[in-house]
Amino acid sequence: MSDETMMDDEIPSGMDEAGEIADDAPVTSATVGDLAYRTGGSLEGLAPIELTPDILRLIEEGGVLRLPEDGDATPEGTQTLFGEDEKMIINLGPQHPSTHGVLRIMLELEGETVVRSKPIIGYLHTGMEKTAEELTYVQGATNVTRMDYLSPISNELVFCLAVERLLDVEIPARATWIRMLMAELNRICSHVTWAATNGMDLASTTMMIFGFRERDMVLSFFEKTTGLRMNTNYIRPGGVAADLPDGWEDDVEVMMDTIESRLDDYDELLTGQPIFRERTEGVGVVSAELLLAMSATGPLLRAAGVPWDLRRSMPYLAYDQVDFDVIVGSIGDTFDRYAVRMNEIRESIRIVRQVLERMPRGDYRVQDPKITPPPRARIDESMEALIHHFKLFSRGFEPPEGETYVSVESPRGELGCYIVSDGTNKPYRMHMRAPSFVNLQSVPALLRGGLMADAIAVLSSVDPVLGEVDR
Repeated sequence: MSDETMMDDEIPSGMDEAGEIADDAPVTSATVGDLAYRTGGSLEGLAPIELTPDILRLIEEGGVLRLPEDGDATPEGTQTLFGEDEKMIINLGPQHPSTHGVLRIMLELEGETVVRSKPIIGYLHTGMEKTAEELTYVQGATNVTRMDYLSPISNELVFCLAVERLLDVEIPARATWIRMLMAELNRICSHVTWAATNGMDLASTTMMIFGFRERDMVLSFFEKTTGLRMNTNYIRPGGVAADLPDGWEDDVEVMMDTIESRLDDYDELLTGQPIFRERTEGVGVVSAELLLAMSATGPLLRAAGVPWDLRRSMPYLAYDQVDFDVIVGSIGDTFDRYAVRMNEIRESIRIVRQVLERMPRGDYRVQDPKITPPPRARIDESMEALIHHFKLFSRGFEPPEGETYVSVESPRGELGCYIVSDGTNKPYRMHMRAPSFVNLQSVPALLRGGLMADAIAVLSSVDPVLGEVDR
């Protein structure tokens, strides 16, 4: 939530000039089970916050293990909280099933209490940002869609919005609403997948079955619409790859009705379950001030009481034309993070139903032959269409020189794309502001002072995707 995400003279929706929540701000409270959620008062994060000595100490020292990754000796000059003989350092992952072989956390323990910890990444490096500089803008969406593989639509969306800003192109209204539909379906899909894996991390195999059952419904619709279940390459500069299939309204309506009814099963299975509550309530508590200082976003930040959602605060696509609530927590513990995501599924269903009612007719991509290919049927009929298709996919297009940064609200937080154009058909530089990467630095603060047995529950509540961290 840095200053660069805000335009010079722009005041986010729902705020007044002083940076306080306006009286008519569209931020509401919601409940899950018997735990109430409320807004957090002032939004200090929208202006440069004061880094107090306590916050600086927490960032620099609070819970962050200072040992080297390849050694177990305390470096000279490093102070420990207790005697050398009483210290124990263990590795959580990367072989642990809940870290999926791609994340390692060094834990410094005093008994079973986590004193300090250190996330270690780099087991999944793919160099996607550097690869993007060797791909044309037309090919770029195929690359970025694989970063956050649980939310590929968000990656494609932010990349294409950045490219379209460089091109100064306005896409048709139908393309905008199709993008919004797919983004919200992907948000539902991502959150139910998180609910499934989080349930498994807390020993609920039933939740794993429930979550993947709902996920499969959404992925089947993606396959029908795009031809692929994951990494769809559906959103492209200028619009989308294809129009929605016949009967899509019925498919989506059935899907939303089914998932909404099954959320009640989630509540019955987990929300009011005493063991689940004891494993999550009061576990991994972190303050909003510290999260703001660490630039955390998404459900992690909203669970601490800060109603920051780019769909509402800095609207893009047509989010300013639909009604939905920003869900916030009050405590910032693991249960709050669970509850915020569950309610966000309900809000996404609410958005999708409005899209169903208001989807405009018209083109699904701009009719500019320099940006979008001709219809597939024309290629067999026209030599000009064939040449046009060949040149677009072999050479691409060349945005004017410049740079831009665009951000969207992915299921994990603020996902940003920064592109520098040198006037050629490939980006001169590209960088992704990955929310999983930024949010992961809060793990030491979340684990500090907790039990080793709660480490997996806390880590799961952050919902990092390592494909996005190690991009």
